[in-house]
Amino acid sequence: MSAETYRDAWGIPHLRADTPHELARAQGRVTARDRAWQLEVERHRAQGTSASFLGPEALSWDRLARRARLADTARRCFTALERKDPETAAWVRAYVDGVNEGLTEPGQPSPGQPTRTHPNPGQPPRRHPAPEFARTGLAPGHWDPWTPLGVWLATHILFAGFPAKLWREHVARHLGPDAVALFAADGPGTAGSNGWLVSGERTTTGHALIAGDPHRFIEDPGVYQQIHLSCPEFDVVGLAVPGVPGVAHFGHAGTVAWAITNAMADYQDLYRERLRRTGAGVEALGPDGTWHRAARHTETIHVAGEDTVEVEIIETDRGPVIAGGPEGLDDGTPAALSLRYPPRVTADLGFGALLPLLRARRVADVDRALDAWAEPVNVVQAADTEGGLLHRVAGRVPVRPAANGLRPVPAWEPGHEWTGWHTPPRAGLTEGVAVMANQRGPSTPLGVEFAAPHRADRIAALLAGKERWSASDMPTIHTDTHLASATPLLDHLKALTTATTETTATTETTATTAPPLTPEAAALRDRLLAWDRRMDADSADAAVYAALRSAVVRRLAAHPALAPAAVAPAYPEVLQPWLALVPRVAYALEHLLRAEDLYGIDRAATVRTALEEIAARPPAGPWGDTHRLAPWRALPDTATAHGDEPGLSGDHDCVLCTSPVPGLTDRAARGPAARYVWDLADRGNSRWVVPHGASGIPDSPHHRDQQPLWLDGELAPVVTDFDRLTKESDD
Repeated sequence: MSAETYRDAWGIPHLRADTPHELARAQGRVTARDRAWQLEVERHRAQGTSASFLGPEALSWDRLARRARLADTARRCFTALERKDPETAAWVRAYVDGVNEGLTEPGQPSPGQPTRTHPNPGQPPRRHPAPEFARTGLAPGHWDPWTPLGVWLATHILFAGFPAKLWREHVARHLGPDAVALFAADGPGTAGSNGWLVSGERTTTGHALIAGDPHRFIEDPGVYQQIHLSCPEFDVVGLAVPGVPGVAHFGHAGTVAWAITNAMADYQDLYRERLRRTGAGVEALGPDGTWHRAARHTETIHVAGEDTVEVEIIETDRGPVIAGGPEGLDDGTPAALSLRYPPRVTADLGFGALLPLLRARRVADVDRALDAWAEPVNVVQAADTEGGLLHRVAGRVPVRPAANGLRPVPAWEPGHEWTGWHTPPRAGLTEGVAVMANQRGPSTPLGVEFAAPHRADRIAALLAGKERWSASDMPTIHTDTHLASATPLLDHLKALTTATTETTATTETTATTAPPLTPEAAALRDRLLAWDRRMDADSADAAVYAALRSAVVRRLAAHPALAPAAVAPAYPEVLQPWLALVPRVAYALEHLLRAEDLYGIDRAATVRTALEEIAARPPAGPWGDTHRLAPWRALPDTATAHGDEPGLSGDHDCVLCTSPVPGLTDRAARGPAARYVWDLADRGNSRWVVPHGASGIPDSPHHRDQQPLWLDGELAPVVTDFDRLTKESDD
C-alpha cells in the first residue's frame, strides 16, 4: 500500500497517497481505527438495525429509517452513481474497502495507546477494541459500497426539520392560524451554524478569512473528524463526516477554502394519504381521483432484550409512509403521512460534488462542484488566493405550491405536485463581509422558518467594530456571549414598577395598581436590569436570568389558554420533539412576550409571579453550574454523572450557541460541533478545534484532549507540513 499515515500533536490523521483512490482507502482505514464504534452505530442507524444492540430506546429511530426507506434509497443512489459517475463510485468503494480493512485488521494500537502484549509469542498484537463492543457483545460488521450514502442520508434526513409541518398543523388546529406565526422560531430539533467571510480588503494580510462553527448535537465521538488528505491531485485539510469519504462541508485546499451554514431551506414534503386495504395489498387515493396500488412489504426489527417487532413498509406515488397507515395512528386517529424527499425522487445524494471539491483550486471550481450538490441545502462561502469570493446556496429544492411548505397537504387533491427545481440563489458581500447564521438571507425564497437574526446581527456588528481582522482575532467572535433575545423579558421587568392589565381581544385596557413587589423581587428586578446581558459560565446574573426565563416559559406553557396544544398527536416518538409545547414556548418566547395579545394571557402577571418565585429561591451558583454540556452517546456511560460534564458559557441566541431548553433543562445538547478559521494568506495560519478530540476510543489520550481549548475558545493549529508530523506504521 502506497498510502502513509501521519499524526500531529493532537492525534489528527494526515494521509498521503499516490492516487485519490488509495487516499480514500487510507481515509477509510484510519477512520475505522479511530472511530470503529461510531462507524458501527452509524451503519446500523442507516439500516434501521440499531435497536438490535442499543435496545428499545432506538426502536423509534429504526422504525423511521425502515419506513422512510433510507437504506433502499442509499442503494438506489449508489447504483445511479455507478452509472453516471463511475470514478466517484469507485472512489467511494475504495473508502469502504479501507473501512472494512480497518475494522478487522490486527496490528497497531489505537492512537496514543501502548501496545498490549499478545498472549501468543511471535504473533502480532491486536488493536485494543473500543470498549463499547465488549459492553454490547457486538463485533464490527461489514460495510457495503452504498453504506457511506446511507450514513449521509441518515445524518441529514431530519436536518430540514420536516416535522415542523406537523407542529404548524397541530398549533393552527388548536390555537388558530395566527399561532403559526407566533410560534415560528428556530427550535431544539433544528441544526444551524455561524459562518462569516471577510474579504482581503478587511484583513491584515490582504487575503480573505473564512470562519465559523457548525451547530449540531454534540456527540461523543464528535460528528466531525479533522483530517488532512494529500495526493498529487490535491492537498486538503478539513472536517469530514465519519463514514463518508472526502471533505464535504469545511475544507481548505491551499489556494481555495470553503465552509457552509444550514440554509434553512424547505425541501421535504409531507402528504396526508388515504389508504385502503384490498385483497392484493394496499391502495392510495391519488390526485386524479382514482386508487393506485402502493408498494407494500413487512420487515422485522430485532430489539435487544425484547421481542422482535414487525414493521409494515408502504410507499405511495408520493413517497414512503412514515407515520400511520390504513388503520391510522397508534391511538386510532385516521391518518397516514408519506414523506417526499429529493434523493428518493432523483436517486442522487450529490456525491458527485465530493471529488471536484477536493480538486478545486479557485472559487470557480468550488462553484461548479456545488452545482451537483443535493442535500442538505446549504449557504456556502468560499474564497481563493486570487481574491475570488463566493456566497451562494447549494442544494436541490423542489418547485411546488407554498402550502406544501407549511403543513402536510392532501395527496388526493391536485395542485401539490413537484414541478421542477429552484435555481440556487447567490448573494454578495456588504462592506467586505458576508455573515450567515441561519437568518433570512439568500435562501429566503427557499424556506419557511429561519433563525432569529440575533447571531447574524451580532457577528456583523462585531466585524464592523474593527477595520482589519486577522485569523487570531476570530475566536473573540466565536465566543461572544451577548444575548440580544433577552430584551422582551427585561422590558417586562421594567414595566413591573407600574404594571397594568393587558388589553385582550374582548376587553378595554384597564389601568390597575399591581401589588407591590416584595423587596427581594424588586432587588432581583433591578439587578437584572443592570445586567450586561452576557451568558458567561461564571455569571451569577446570567443564572438568575435563565431561571426567570424558565419560570416564565413553564407558566405560559401551563396556562389554560395554551392547554389545547399541550397534548401532541400520536405521531412516532422520534418526531415528538417538534411537537412538545414547552420547547416551542421557550424558543418562541420573544414573539409570545411581544405579541399584541396572547389569547388573553396576562403576561405582566406571569412575569411578576415568576420573578417572585425566583426571588424566593434564587440560583445558588453561576450559569455554568447548571448550563453543562450534555453530549449524545449511543451507549451512555452510566458511571459518568451529568455533573462531571463541563459548565458552558453561551445560550441559544448567542454567537456562542450552546442551547439549553428553557423550561425543561439548562443542559446543552447542542452547540459548536467544531470551530474553524481558514486563512487564505497562509493555510498554516489556519486554526480549528472540536469539542472532544480526534479519537473515539475513551482511553486514548486524544479522546478529549481538545476539550480545554474548546471550552476556553482557543483553537489548535492546522499543520500541513508532513516534515513536522509523526509517521504511523500501516502494518
